[in-house]
Amino acid sequence: MKVINIQHPHSYKKHDFPPLAAALGFFDGVHKGHKKVIMAAKRAADEHGIKSAVMTFDPHPSVVLSQEAGSVNYITPLEDKIKYISELGIDYMLIIRFTSAFANLLPEQFVQTYLVDLNVRYVSAGFDFTYGKFGKGKVSTISEHSQGTLQVMTVPKLEKDGEKVSSTLIRELLAEGRVHEVSSLLGRFYTTNGTVIHGEKRGRLLGFPTANVHLGHDYIVPKKGVYAVRLLVNQQWENGVCNVGYKPTFHDPEKVEMSVEVHLMDFDRSIYGEKVIIEWHLRIRDEQKFNGLDQLKEQILKDKETSLKYFQRDIKLLDFS
Repeated sequence: MKVINIQHPHSYKKHDFPPLAAALGFFDGVHKGHKKVIMAAKRAADEHGIKSAVMTFDPHPSVVLSQEAGSVNYITPLEDKIKYISELGIDYMLIIRFTSAFANLLPEQFVQTYLVDLNVRYVSAGFDFTYGKFGKGKVSTISEHSQGTLQVMTVPKLEKDGEKVSSTLIRELLAEGRVHEVSSLLGRFYTTNGTVIHGEKRGRLLGFPTANVHLGHDYIVPKKGVYAVRLLVNQQWENGVCNVGYKPTFHDPEKVEMSVEVHLMDFDRSIYGEKVIIEWHLRIRDEQKFNGLDQLKEQILKDKETSLKYFQRDIKLLDFS
């Protein structure tokens, strides 16, 4: 997949691109609903013998449009979004830098400058996609704004258990720690990438050494608590237990930063500095303060047992449909 970053205003001409069928959207999460939009563009490209494309935006529009946001945490930061979209067999990914100047484009200007002028012939978008200043452009107006030169495919809402599959819903579930439900919306387990850094090494003294993972991107971190996870390190998946929080048995939560620490089962190698991926499977319990080390050790053993029982199942058989 060819990735092209485009800054507004751009100087591309139609002949700079082959004819394209493009999916439009922010696509944070690249969830099942997003995949329907993206695959609609791919099918159109295949049917008409042209190239497929995904047009997305960076950063999140709220960073620019909201006076309060400042920064946004993502289900899939840009690097992950590129990876997941590439895996869908798309030919081009066009990443539009979302700025205040870009946001002020009139709807008809957006269609002309970023679709017609980039040789887009077919467009797919979710039923609720908007574009142009104040979001006044709708999917239903794309054809009009292109003077009939674009064929538009509107993808209807995808629902699961009566709720729209959306990035908003996934964010809410992660905020509640319901990671096992997130997997059914993504079509895969939720993951976060990071680097193993030195921590307090208190886990080693307790007999439960942990990998202190510094998340390298603006990920949404699930609600604080204890989780059954897998960790990808040195191209091998290891089962483990992850604590997200402030370790209140040892610290005043108001005086320390939140940490993400993973204890791996039957693992005793040093992995400081390694790039790792945490795959979030199941929330076990809330983080809590213990009265002493013995009570803490007893609970950690219970958490390990819960995680071990979970991973005794064949996770490959879990239904992502």
